[in-house]
Amino acid sequence: MDILHTLRIKPMNQGSSTGSVWLKDEAGMIESFSPVDGQLIAAVHVTEQLTYDAIVKKAKEAFTEWRMWPAPKRGEIVRQLGMALRSKKEFLGSLVSYEMGKSLQEGLGEVQEMIDICDFAVGLSRQLYGLTMHSERPQHRMYEQWHPMGVVGIISSFNFPVAVWSWNAAIAWVCGNTCIWKPSDKTPLCSIAVQQIVTEIFEKNNVPEGVSCLIQGGKEAGEWMSHDERIALISATGSTKMGKAVSSAVAARLGKTILELGGNNAIIISKDADLDMALIGCVFGAVGTAGQRCTTTRRLIIHESIYEQFKLKLINAYGQIRIGNPLDSANHVGPLIDQQAVQLYLHAIEQCKAQGGKFIVEGGVLTGKEYASGCYVQPCIAEAEPHMPVVQQETFAPILYLIRYNTIDEAIAIQNNVPQGLSSAIMTLNMREAEQFLSHAGSDCGIANVNIGTSGAEIGGAFGGEKETGGGRESGSDAWKAYMRRQTNTINWGNRLPLAQGIQFNF
Repeated sequence: MDILHTLRIKPMNQGSSTGSVWLKDEAGMIESFSPVDGQLIAAVHVTEQLTYDAIVKKAKEAFTEWRMWPAPKRGEIVRQLGMALRSKKEFLGSLVSYEMGKSLQEGLGEVQEMIDICDFAVGLSRQLYGLTMHSERPQHRMYEQWHPMGVVGIISSFNFPVAVWSWNAAIAWVCGNTCIWKPSDKTPLCSIAVQQIVTEIFEKNNVPEGVSCLIQGGKEAGEWMSHDERIALISATGSTKMGKAVSSAVAARLGKTILELGGNNAIIISKDADLDMALIGCVFGAVGTAGQRCTTTRRLIIHESIYEQFKLKLINAYGQIRIGNPLDSANHVGPLIDQQAVQLYLHAIEQCKAQGGKFIVEGGVLTGKEYASGCYVQPCIAEAEPHMPVVQQETFAPILYLIRYNTIDEAIAIQNNVPQGLSSAIMTLNMREAEQFLSHAGSDCGIANVNIGTSGAEIGGAFGGEKETGGGRESGSDAWKAYMRRQTNTINWGNRLPLAQGIQFNF
C-alpha cells in the first residue's frame, strides 16, 4: 500500500527498536492483515527474550542521562514531535484506518489526539510543581518535589493503536522517564510508523538511544514486562482480564501500574432531554469505531414516557448508517478488527436472544464484494433488562441495549450496577437531574458527562475509570504524577537540631 511507502516503513526488516537502532530477531513474524479488505499488509519481527533484555538495559542506561536534561528541554523535543505529527497526520491517520479498520475521520482524529497531548506535555514541562509546607520546628523548611521513576512500560490495545501510547509517552518523557512500548500484535505497523517519526526527531536533537523503545509480540511479551523489576511503571490498556493479570504480576514485585481497562458505558435519556441532540451522541457513541472503543455506548437507559418515541428515532437513524471501507469518507462504520471479534459479536447476539432480549434492529455479518474481509457487521439494537448477564459484560462490537426506567434514582442505580466504571452520561435539561448525576449519589464512573455522549474524551482531563476499569488515569489534569515519584524534603538552616513532635533527646 502506498501509505507504507510514503512513511518509508520497511516492516520486513523491523520489529524491535531502541530508537535509531532496529534489532534483528529470529523468533518469528507477526503478519498484519487489514480488516478493510482482508489483505496482508506486511509482517514484522517478533521480539526475542534476549532482544527484550538488551532493550530494557538500553532504556535504563538512557534514563541516567535523559533524567538530567532540564524538563523544558525535554518538552522542546516533544514539541518538535508534535510538529512532525502535524506534517504526517494524513498519512499516519490513513494507516491507522487501514490497519485497524476505524473510519478515516477517526484515524485522523486519533493522530490529532497525539498532537494535542504533545502540546499539553510541552506546557507541563514547565509546571512539574511541588508544594512548600510550614515546619513545626523553627528554622526548618519543608517541601516536596517529584522525580522521574525510570523505565515506563506501555502496553496498548488495537483499537487506539497510536493515541494511547502518546498519552503515556509524551508525559512520561517530559517527566524524565524512558519508555518501552509493546503495541497490540493486531496493529504492529502503526507502532513502527510512529517509532520512525520519533526517531527522526530524536536523532536531530541527540536524544540518548533508548529513550523511545519498541518491542513486538503477544501475551508473552507483556508478561516479560509485567514481571520485570527493571520497569518501574506499567501502563496497560486492554481487557479487564488482561489488566488483572498485569496488576497481580506488577504488584507482586511492588511495582506501579496505570490500568485503563473495560467499559460498559450507559447514557440516561431523561424525559427532559433534547431528543434530537441526544440521538447524535447515542448513535456515534454506539457505532463509532464499530463499537470497539472502551468508551463505546453499550446501554441506553430511557425514561418510560419517551421510550417508544426515542426508540423510533434510533431505528430510523440506524437505517441511515453507511457501512463500508473506512477510507471512504462517505461511510460511517468500518469493520471489526478480525474474525475473532466477529465471532464474539455473534455469540453476544445469541446470548442476548437466549436471555430474553428482543432485537429491534437485527445484527449479522455483511456479505458481498465490498465486505470480502468478512469483518463487517451490522450495528444492532436490542431491548433488554439490566440484570441480563450479556448486558453486564463488555462486548467489543456495535451492540446497543435499551432499558426502561421510571425515576432518576432508578436510572442511576441501573447505570452503576455493572462491574465496569469508565464513562457515563445523562441527557437532560433538568438541572436537578444533572447535578444529582454528578453528585456523590450519582454516577460511579471515572467520566460523567451531561448532554454529551460517553465517547470522545479530550486530553485536557484525566482519562480512566473505577471498579473493573482499573482505577488508572492517563492524559491530562494531574495524571503526570503517576509517572513520577514523590519526595518530601526537610532542610534545617539553623544551628540547633530540634526533634519533631517536641521529643527531647539530650545527652
